[in-house]
Amino acid sequence: MKVSPLCLGAMMFGEWGNPDHDDSIRIIHRALDAGINFIDTADVYSQGESETIVGKALSTLDRSKVILATKVHAQMGDDRNAQGNSRRWIMAECESSLRRLGTDYIDLYQIHRPDESTDIDETLGALSDLVHAGKVRYIGSSTFPAEQIVEAQWVAERRGRERFRCEQPPYSILVRGIERDVLPVAQAYGMGVIPWSPLAGGWLSGKFGAGQENASRRAARIPARYDLALPGNQRKLEIVTELATVASDAGLTMIELALAFVLEHPAISSAIIGPRTMEQLESQLAAPNVRLDAALLDRIDELVPPGTNVNRDDSGWTPSVLANARKRRRNRA
Repeated sequence: MKVSPLCLGAMMFGEWGNPDHDDSIRIIHRALDAGINFIDTADVYSQGESETIVGKALSTLDRSKVILATKVHAQMGDDRNAQGNSRRWIMAECESSLRRLGTDYIDLYQIHRPDESTDIDETLGALSDLVHAGKVRYIGSSTFPAEQIVEAQWVAERRGRERFRCEQPPYSILVRGIERDVLPVAQAYGMGVIPWSPLAGGWLSGKFGAGQENASRRAARIPARYDLALPGNQRKLEIVTELATVASDAGLTMIELALAFVLEHPAISSAIIGPRTMEQLESQLAAPNVRLDAALLDRIDELVPPGTNVNRDDSGWTPSVLANARKRRRNRA
């Protein structure tokens, strides 16, 4: 499939962002009119509301011209089995996503996060059956570490499963850890890469920096990523302030600089943007036409060295052996 340089992320459509369905639909239609042919959502976004809005928007259009992606994994409701990467849940939730989206097939069905309690062969087996049934065209992963991407590719080849065709990782000027391993691995396996949060959760939107919005306003919701009392976030604010000068000297907005940087990497297929308003969408549409010269990219490398995350908590997923101290310490009587 050939995708546009920008992918319209639908996380902000619904209760999590813009609760006005008609306005959200107008934003979707504007993005498609502007040449974007790729929409990415997930079942968990506003607990299915995002998928419903996307379905409404596409109901009046030629579905065959839109590449539609969604994801499965996160908790949906109170049922303890309504989550994860098991065959039971994937098969059931795919049907729910199809219903909410108002379509009979999904172009790209992605596993939203790794599930340490489920064998990857079980996950790939369920996804393969969905492909063979014509309900899914391609499958992918999201925020998988490099070693699990390799394992999934090996299992697919050894067991005769459909393989992940793309990875959706976090990637921005401030979150470059995937340059060290995920991007080279994806290139080695011929996988597409569609990064989420190229604006680093708003840090690179032009709203943060000296004299701008205080990032700690979001600290109550996601303190690890926004609380300015934390050294990693203090450093992000310092870098963003310097980047504002870099962008201004280049005659660019911060948004154009941030998106152009992500699109500059040869492994990237399409960058996911997540506008909540029409104004936000319009501010991002020109980014694919921007090219950054070597001197500008070198300046960014000086501020954030390749392959590093300014704040390690921005990686998007942490394995339980790191998050849970009891898993790396022997029990003592």
